[in-house]
Amino acid sequence: MSATRIGAGDRRSADAVVRLVAGCVLQYPGDHFHDEIPRLRAALAGAPAEAAELLGAFLDEAEELTAIELCARYTATFDTRNRRCLYLTWWVDGDTRRRGLSLVRLKRIYRDFGLEFAGEELPDFLPVALEFAARREEAGTELLQEYRAGLELLRLALTESRSPYARVLEAVCATLPGPSPATKAEAKALAKNGPPQELVGAGSALEPFGPGIDRPFGVPVDLPWPTTSERRTA
Repeated sequence: MSATRIGAGDRRSADAVVRLVAGCVLQYPGDHFHDEIPRLRAALAGAPAEAAELLGAFLDEAEELTAIELCARYTATFDTRNRRCLYLTWWVDGDTRRRGLSLVRLKRIYRDFGLEFAGEELPDFLPVALEFAARREEAGTELLQEYRAGLELLRLALTESRSPYARVLEAVCATLPGPSPATKAEAKALAKNGPPQELVGAGSALEPFGPGIDRPFGVPVDLPWPTTSERRTA
């Protein structure tokens, strides 16, 4: 996966910081993840206290593992056979033809909001969606809400397996409106019925697709971004 860096002058909201750090953590760690831990910790100074504690606890545990051990844990954790999948459309479409259309739609959303998808991963990879939700907060929150049931089921599955990654999903879900489901039954009901209308908003930032507008942010961030870059205009 390609990675670009954000300049120190870029400013993001507290929830955006959580999404960025979580997106970095939820990528395959590789050999250099430990090198990024100091910057991830520094970024958490701009996160809400509860999220900073959750993500900080994950970093504490990751720091105690070798790169090989951390990579092995990641590989063992995220697996569709164990209902622990990081690909959002899988939770809705499974391995069907319909999923292909959903992936095309996601690429179009990113493009129409001024971001060009350029990664080796699929566009529904959770770290990619989290990056979008940090750069384009209103539209990104709506997109995560569309896949809220899958996010919550993933969180519950990670909690059930006592995975440290459950803390990361808990921090991500806390950036979304409304309380998280407490049980799988509640999460599945969310999948069937969708989030309450008041949590989605009267209008949609995604339909029809339109240009995203950057808003002023209050927290400086300097993090490796997973996969997308700003689309340049001549």
